[in-house]
Amino acid sequence: MISMSPVRPGTGVRYLFRGVMVGDGHRRAGTSLRAAQDEAGVPPGVWKGRGLAALGLKAGDVVSERQAELLLGEGRHPDADRIERELLAQGESPARARRATVLGRPIEHNQSAETDKAKERTPWLAFDLVFRPPPTAHIAWALMDDEHRVVLELCDGIARDKTLAWLEESVAEIRSKAGGKQRARVKDGLIVAVFRHYESRATESRPLLHSHAVVSIRARRPHDGKWGNLSADSLMTHIVAADTLYTLLFMEEVTARLGWAWEPREVTPGRRPVMDIAGIDRRLIGWQSTRRQQIEDALPGITAQYEERQGHAPGEKAGYALACQAADQTRPPKRTELLSLTELRTRWRTSAIRAFGACTVYRLAERARAAAAAVWARVRPVVDVALAAVDVVAVVYVMRGAFGRHHLLAEARRHLSYVLRGRRHEPGLDEQIVQTVLDDHTRSVGHGRRVTADLRALYPRDTEDQAVLRPLTRRRTATQYERARIAADALAARVHAARRAERLGSRPRPHAVAVPATSRSRPRPRPFRDGGKDGRALEQETGVDTVERTRQTLEAAAAQVAATLQDSRRAREAAHNLRPQPTPAAVPPPHTQQPGTQHMAGRTTGGVT
Repeated sequence: MISMSPVRPGTGVRYLFRGVMVGDGHRRAGTSLRAAQDEAGVPPGVWKGRGLAALGLKAGDVVSERQAELLLGEGRHPDADRIERELLAQGESPARARRATVLGRPIEHNQSAETDKAKERTPWLAFDLVFRPPPTAHIAWALMDDEHRVVLELCDGIARDKTLAWLEESVAEIRSKAGGKQRARVKDGLIVAVFRHYESRATESRPLLHSHAVVSIRARRPHDGKWGNLSADSLMTHIVAADTLYTLLFMEEVTARLGWAWEPREVTPGRRPVMDIAGIDRRLIGWQSTRRQQIEDALPGITAQYEERQGHAPGEKAGYALACQAADQTRPPKRTELLSLTELRTRWRTSAIRAFGACTVYRLAERARAAAAAVWARVRPVVDVALAAVDVVAVVYVMRGAFGRHHLLAEARRHLSYVLRGRRHEPGLDEQIVQTVLDDHTRSVGHGRRVTADLRALYPRDTEDQAVLRPLTRRRTATQYERARIAADALAARVHAARRAERLGSRPRPHAVAVPATSRSRPRPRPFRDGGKDGRALEQETGVDTVERTRQTLEAAAAQVAATLQDSRRAREAAHNLRPQPTPAAVPPPHTQQPGTQHMAGRTTGGVT
């Protein structure tokens, strides 16, 4: 998953340098950044993003402390010291030399008395995006051998970098004009400093492979190349879609390199399931997620205070806010003990063996491979775009009512994660599902970019196109996600029924055998129709030869059926030592067509040839 928080001057910058850049450990005063990272056992940060070229940096370069102070702490060029010295040597004033190193508007502008609502505006310097794989990936990474550890770290890095590339190509926008009313794509790309961490902040150290991607708010405008600020709301709007993309990509990388499969696990009854590596012992999930248990222990007290204050139980949004409050209240202080990754892995393995036994720990990879074989035996990883579209629109409509394109994109990626279980999806398949939803199952709402479900393509005769889903939005006896799944199943059944009817309608029917009537009083038989849209009649077959061939064919089929039944009866009598009964006189089967008889749907007409 991905979480997002701003980096602001003051406390935000201090947390960045004292916590994020040194692995959430304790950095002693006067310790250099590289020495603090070595003591904490975390690798140094590296630069990422296509926007580095404008600053003279390259992807993969190590993030120095001075570069981070200038770019992420002050919004200046990372090589501002050299630029300022050169300008001073050329005779520029100190103020002009410093201003030349500022990228865009100085942060002091927002804090000046001349700025409108200066007290209410706190400038952002960066966005801290935290990438965390699914829980079972932490367990496999911490308790398996070094080969699996390296592969899982590689999968995390590839999924993270691809997600950042999607953000800078499809999401990132830069503001311009007064109040940032105009938005445009960035000229080059994003500037990101990535720091990898290995453990959680729980009281007892637990494995938590995650990365902090600190995205600088500075970027260049496309029309003039000048520096400005990224749009924060654009990134925040698409953070869930980025989260689902990162999870989907991580699952695919793990499956491609290790052959493991994924299966859904319900964490909270009635809520969305999470995808876990198949075969990982569920008891290890509780061992790894000690912070979750701390939050769950503190949540009842906070919920009781809310009910006493408000007079009713919290809803889903209020419940999420209370959970965040419980997480803040139970957050432990930063650890002071510094251990290397090798020491941490030894401690984690010892703790897990003591709790669940050596067999549980040492056979993790073997059980994951066996569980993957079982998953692939019963799951067919095939994506049906039409079914995926109705699943996505049903879930998003019941959960939100009116929604935007980014909501559909996030749900489409969740659908791919569940259906494919780690198999790779075709590039652009998520966008194709979203476009199918927008084209076939939505209509605009109001004057904004919001849309809502439109099911007239599936229910063309309904006077109200939302009749099948609207009752689910008002039902309160089940959670929102349970109602969404009910709606998705209903629409999927409708699609299956429509396809079945289409197949039956397009199936060719047998040609009718029409025999001319001897009397004009008998009605002339009507020809069969093939059920196609054009409704063209099939040619009528007439003639004595045709009737005779049909009679012989039916009599031969009837004789073969009678012989088969006779053989079966004799075998049954021999098995039970029954006395043979006299064979009755042969009677033609009721379905055998006699000469001069015409079979049609619903009636039989006699005739003489």
